[in-house]
Amino acid sequence: MNNPKKTQRVALVTGASSGIGKATALALVNEGYVVYPVARRVEIMDDLKAIGCIPIKMDVTKEEDVVAVVEQIECDHGGVDILVNNAGLSVYGSVEETDIDNARYQFDVNFFGLGRLTQLVLPHMREQRWGKIINVSSGEGKVHAPLAAWYVSSKFALEGFSDCLRAETAQFGIDVVVVRPGAIDTEITGGFIDPLLETSGSGPYGDIARKMADWFRNMGAEKGTASPPSVIADTILEAIKSSRPKTRYAAGIGVRQAIFFKRILSDRMFDRFMMRMLG
Repeated sequence: MNNPKKTQRVALVTGASSGIGKATALALVNEGYVVYPVARRVEIMDDLKAIGCIPIKMDVTKEEDVVAVVEQIECDHGGVDILVNNAGLSVYGSVEETDIDNARYQFDVNFFGLGRLTQLVLPHMREQRWGKIINVSSGEGKVHAPLAAWYVSSKFALEGFSDCLRAETAQFGIDVVVVRPGAIDTEITGGFIDPLLETSGSGPYGDIARKMADWFRNMGAEKGTASPPSVIADTILEAIKSSRPKTRYAAGIGVRQAIFFKRILSDRMFDRFMMRMLG
């Protein structure tokens, strides 16, 4: 491994072509970090390249892509010091009606791809006895919702993974942090309305599906019902810059309130609370 003397920490941000990932890459490069934003759609990261980032095409579910990116960063800058695992996919629909291959792909993106990338960056962090791993979960990593079982399950899994990883790696000076976004105005929010309705909109769960779709259609920063991605980028930056970060951060509209009600209500009371939220 090439280990040139570093004058800057090196950050790898996944899912950086839009939304939270792009906002995070922007925040980090403005703070003077060397930033590698990665995503499948590298062609829409030219704006990040123009301000000093080093975009690379990567599909987090493809072993060859993940290995190649880590090797390139090791060759060019010694290794990854800060990993922001942000790439994510939302598959909404009833448990009964969701295609099981789509459910598996949900876990490949949100959990197994993230886990493999984490494995590859750990040796460098461990050897230098310093590292930051920021896992972008969701309010739904703590709070369940109807028609979200596959997505919620992937985020619950990520939270457990993060706890175990934190306990394992603390001895090497590596911080593992979970960030739970609330309602954030990103393209992923609007992108699953049509698939949701296609999966469950006309079947036995159609009433809930249509109400959920309407709820998402009314979500937006300009309407005051969602926060801009910069809110999460700022939270991630806070965790990275802290010498002793919290193990979990929650930011964005609605997330703290939802977690609070989940804590104080019984499961069935919270079920009713969620259904009322959908109207």
